[in-house]
Amino acid sequence: MEEKRLEEKIGKIPEIFKELKETDPDLYGRVMGLDQMIWADGALSKQTKKVIAIAIAAALRDEHAVRAQLAGAGKLGVKKEEIEEGLRVAFLLAGMPAYVYGKTALEEYLGNRPKR
Repeated sequence: MEEKRLEEKIGKIPEIFKELKETDPDLYGRVMGLDQMIWADGALSKQTKKVIAIAIAAALRDEHAVRAQLAGAGKLGVKKEEIEEGLRVAFLLAGMPAYVYGKTALEEYLGNRPKR
Protein backbone atom coordinates (compact mmCIF):
# COMPACT_ATOMS: atom_id res chain seq x y z
CA MET A 1 0.00 0.00 0.00
CA GLU A 2 2.79 2.47 0.87
CA GLU A 3 4.47 1.79 -2.46
CA LYS A 4 1.20 2.43 -4.32
CA ARG A 5 0.79 5.81 -2.58
CA LEU A 6 4.42 6.68 -3.25
CA GLU A 7 4.03 5.75 -6.91
CA GLU A 8 0.93 7.95 -7.16
CA LYS A 9 2.85 10.87 -5.67
CA ILE A 10 6.13 10.68 -7.54
CA GLY A 11 5.20 8.70 -10.61
CA LYS A 12 7.72 5.91 -10.24
CA ILE A 13 9.27 4.22 -7.24
CA PRO A 14 13.06 4.22 -7.40
CA GLU A 15 14.53 0.73 -7.10
CA ILE A 16 16.53 1.88 -4.07
CA PHE A 17 13.29 2.27 -2.09
CA LYS A 18 12.16 -1.23 -3.00
CA GLU A 19 15.54 -2.58 -1.90
CA LEU A 20 15.55 -0.48 1.27
CA LYS A 21 12.23 -1.97 2.33
CA GLU A 22 13.88 -5.39 2.34
CA THR A 23 17.36 -4.49 3.62
CA ASP A 24 16.46 -1.91 6.28
CA PRO A 25 12.73 -1.87 7.06
CA ASP A 26 13.18 0.57 9.96
CA LEU A 27 14.91 3.17 7.79
CA TYR A 28 12.36 2.56 5.03
CA GLY A 29 9.53 3.26 7.48
CA ARG A 30 11.17 6.47 8.64
CA VAL A 31 11.79 7.66 5.09
CA MET A 32 8.16 6.95 4.16
CA GLY A 33 6.96 8.81 7.25
CA LEU A 34 9.06 11.82 6.33
CA ASP A 35 7.83 11.57 2.75
CA GLN A 36 4.20 11.66 3.91
CA MET A 37 4.84 14.63 6.16
CA ILE A 38 6.69 16.63 3.49
CA TRP A 39 4.18 16.03 0.69
CA ALA A 40 1.03 16.60 2.78
CA ASP A 41 -0.95 19.76 2.07
CA GLY A 42 0.02 22.50 4.49
CA ALA A 43 0.80 26.17 3.92
CA LEU A 44 1.74 25.00 0.41
CA SER A 45 -0.41 22.67 -1.66
CA LYS A 46 0.90 19.35 -2.97
CA GLN A 47 0.83 20.86 -6.44
CA THR A 48 2.98 23.83 -5.43
CA LYS A 49 5.43 21.51 -3.69
CA LYS A 50 5.62 19.43 -6.88
CA VAL A 51 6.53 22.51 -8.94
CA ILE A 52 9.25 23.34 -6.42
CA ALA A 53 10.55 19.76 -6.59
CA ILE A 54 10.70 19.89 -10.40
CA ALA A 55 12.60 23.19 -10.30
CA ILE A 56 15.09 21.83 -7.75
CA ALA A 57 15.60 18.60 -9.69
CA ALA A 58 16.15 20.61 -12.89
CA ALA A 59 18.64 22.89 -11.12
CA LEU A 60 20.52 19.78 -9.98
CA ARG A 61 20.14 18.27 -13.48
CA ASP A 62 18.96 15.03 -11.92
CA GLU A 63 17.37 13.15 -14.83
CA HIS A 64 15.63 10.52 -12.71
CA ALA A 65 14.22 13.05 -10.26
CA VAL A 66 12.97 15.42 -12.97
CA ARG A 67 11.14 12.62 -14.78
CA ALA A 68 9.71 11.14 -11.59
CA GLN A 69 8.51 14.54 -10.38
CA LEU A 70 6.98 15.35 -13.78
CA ALA A 71 5.06 12.07 -13.69
CA GLY A 72 3.83 12.85 -10.19
CA ALA A 73 2.86 16.38 -11.25
CA GLY A 74 0.73 14.98 -14.05
CA LYS A 75 -1.10 12.78 -11.58
CA LEU A 76 -1.77 15.80 -9.34
CA GLY A 77 -3.12 17.91 -12.21
CA VAL A 78 -0.25 20.40 -12.24
CA LYS A 79 -0.49 22.48 -15.40
CA LYS A 80 2.30 22.84 -17.94
CA GLU A 81 2.26 26.60 -17.40
CA GLU A 82 2.85 26.15 -13.65
CA ILE A 83 5.85 23.92 -14.33
CA GLU A 84 7.24 26.37 -16.87
CA GLU A 85 6.91 29.21 -14.37
CA GLY A 86 8.76 27.13 -11.77
CA LEU A 87 11.49 26.44 -14.33
CA ARG A 88 11.85 30.19 -14.94
CA VAL A 89 12.52 30.63 -11.21
CA ALA A 90 15.14 27.87 -11.45
CA PHE A 91 16.64 29.74 -14.42
CA LEU A 92 16.88 32.95 -12.42
CA LEU A 93 18.60 31.26 -9.50
CA ALA A 94 20.50 28.38 -11.10
CA GLY A 95 21.12 29.61 -14.64
CA MET A 96 20.25 28.66 -18.18
CA PRO A 97 21.34 24.99 -17.89
CA ALA A 98 18.68 24.36 -15.23
CA TYR A 99 15.95 25.91 -17.39
CA VAL A 100 17.00 24.10 -20.56
CA TYR A 101 17.31 20.80 -18.72
CA GLY A 102 13.88 21.10 -17.12
CA LYS A 103 12.16 22.47 -20.22
CA THR A 104 13.59 19.67 -22.39
CA ALA A 105 12.43 17.04 -19.89
CA LEU A 106 8.96 18.64 -19.77
CA GLU A 107 8.64 18.67 -23.57
CA GLU A 108 9.80 15.03 -23.74
CA TYR A 109 7.34 14.05 -21.00
CA LEU A 110 4.48 15.76 -22.86
CA GLY A 111 5.51 14.09 -26.11
CA ASN A 112 6.39 17.36 -27.82
CA ARG A 113 10.03 16.41 -28.30
CA PRO A 114 11.71 13.07 -28.99
CA LYS A 115 13.56 11.60 -26.00
CA ARG A 116 17.32 11.91 -26.08
